[in-house]
Amino acid sequence: MVGTDTRRRAGAREWAGLALLALPTVLLGLDVTVLYLVMPSLAADLAPTATETLWIMDAYGFLIAGLLITMGTLGDRIGRRRLLMTGAAAFAVVSVAAAFAPTAPALIAARALLGVAGATLMPSTLALVSTMFPAPRERALAIGVWATMFALGMAAGPVLGGALLAHFWWGSAFLAAVPVAAVVLAAGPVLLPEYRAPARGRFDLPSVALSVAAIVSVVYAVKHTAAEDPDTAAAAAAAAGLGLGAVFVRRQLRLPEPLLDMTLFTGRAFTSALVILLVGLTGVGGVMFLVTQYLQLVEGLSAAAAGVLLGLPALAMLAAAIGAPLVARRVRPGTVMAASLVLAVVGYGLLATAGSGARVAVVGGFALVYLGLGAISALGTDLVVGAAPREKAGSAAAMSETVQELGLAVGVAVLGSLATAVYRATVAVPPGAPAGAAARVGDSLPGALSVADRVPAEAVVQAQAAFTAGFNAAAGVAGLATVAAAVLCAVALRGIGPITGSEP
Repeated sequence: MVGTDTRRRAGAREWAGLALLALPTVLLGLDVTVLYLVMPSLAADLAPTATETLWIMDAYGFLIAGLLITMGTLGDRIGRRRLLMTGAAAFAVVSVAAAFAPTAPALIAARALLGVAGATLMPSTLALVSTMFPAPRERALAIGVWATMFALGMAAGPVLGGALLAHFWWGSAFLAAVPVAAVVLAAGPVLLPEYRAPARGRFDLPSVALSVAAIVSVVYAVKHTAAEDPDTAAAAAAAAGLGLGAVFVRRQLRLPEPLLDMTLFTGRAFTSALVILLVGLTGVGGVMFLVTQYLQLVEGLSAAAAGVLLGLPALAMLAAAIGAPLVARRVRPGTVMAASLVLAVVGYGLLATAGSGARVAVVGGFALVYLGLGAISALGTDLVVGAAPREKAGSAAAMSETVQELGLAVGVAVLGSLATAVYRATVAVPPGAPAGAAARVGDSLPGALSVADRVPAEAVVQAQAAFTAGFNAAAGVAGLATVAAAVLCAVALRGIGPITGSEP
C-alpha cells in the first residue's frame, strides 16, 4: 500500500506502471467502437436481425456501465491489482470466444461477458493511477494521460477495424485483446502496487442486482419498441426499469456503506457535468454507429477506406481533449464546453442534411461532433471529480465512467432504434419479390444489400435513401439534445472559474 505522504513524487517504476495501465485503457476504448466498421462484414457472415445487431453493439457497454461501481467496490476489498489481473485474463479468454462466435446469439453472449470483464478493468486502472501518484500535480497529469488513452482507443477503433478487415476476417478485431492481456499479466506484478482498502461493511448484493436489472429493463423497452413497435411488453419493461431504479436509489440512501453515495448528487456542478457527459456521449454513440454504416453501405467504401476517412474526426477529438484543459486555464470550463458543443451542433446539422454522395460533409460534420466530445470528456470528467469532496473522489470517478459508458450504449440503442424505425416507415418493399427477400429489405439496409441479387436494383437504391433518411433524423435529434447540453454548460457551470495551474 502506498504511504500516507501525499507529497511523495513518483519514480521510474510509477511512470512505467502508467504506461502499462495505458494498454488496457486503450483496449477498453477500442472495444467500444471497433465493431462500428466491422459490423457490415459481420452481418454478412452471421446474418443478425436488426434487433440482434443492436444487441451485438451495445451489450458490452450496458454491462460495463451497470457494473463499474460494483467492480470498483470489489477491487477495494480484494485488491485493485488482483482485480485488474483477473479481469485482463478473463477479457482475453472471452475475446477469443467472440472472435470465433458461430452465431449472432453466441456473439451477443460473448459481448456481454466482455462487458463484465471490462467493468473490472476500468475502475482498477484509474484507482491504481491515484494510488501510484499521490502528489496532486503528478496525479492530475497521470489521470489526464489515462483519459486521453481511453479517447485514443475509441478513436482508433474504426481505423483498426478497417485495417484488420483489409487482411483478415471480422473476428480478428477481438483478438487485439490477447497480446495486451499477456503484457499486463507479465508486467503487472512488477510495476503495479497492490492496494486493498481497510475492512468496510458487507458487500450489498441486492444493490448490484437492482442496478443491473434496472438498466437491462429500460434497454429492453427501447429495443423492443424499435423492433416490434410500442406494446404492453415494452411499457411493462420500462415501468419495471424505472421502478427498480427508484428502489435502488432508496436503498442507497438507507445503507451505511452504499454502492453509490447519493449525496454526491446534491452538488450542482457534479450533477450538471454528469448530465452534460450523458447527453454528449449519447449523441456521439448513436451517430458514430450510423456514420460508419453510411460510408460503407451508402457510399460503397471498403472498411479500410472508411477507416482512413474516420482518422480526421479522431484527430479532432484528440486535439480537443488535449487543448480544452489548456484553454480552460484562462477561460471558464463551462464556456469552453459550451463553445465546443456549439461546434458539435454545427456538425450534427451537416449530418442531418447530408444525402447520398456527401461523404465530405459527413466526415467534416462528424469531425466537429468528435471535437465537442473531446472537450466535454476531458473537462467534464475533471469537473465531476473536482466537485466531490476528496474522500469521495473514487465514487465520483466511477460515476463519470459509468455515465460515459452508459451514454455511448444508450446512443446506439435510442438513435439506432430511431434510424431503424424511420427506415422501416420509409422503405418500399419491391412487389413480387420472394417473401424472404422482401422481409430482408423491409428489416434493414444490410438486409437489403444481402439480397441485392434477388430484388430490382432500384429497390436497393431506395433502401439506401431510406437509411439516409433515418440517419438524418437521428443526427437531428442528437443536435437538438446537444443544444440543450450547451445551454446547461453556459448556465449551470458559469460559477466555476478557470482551472489554476496547481489544481487538476
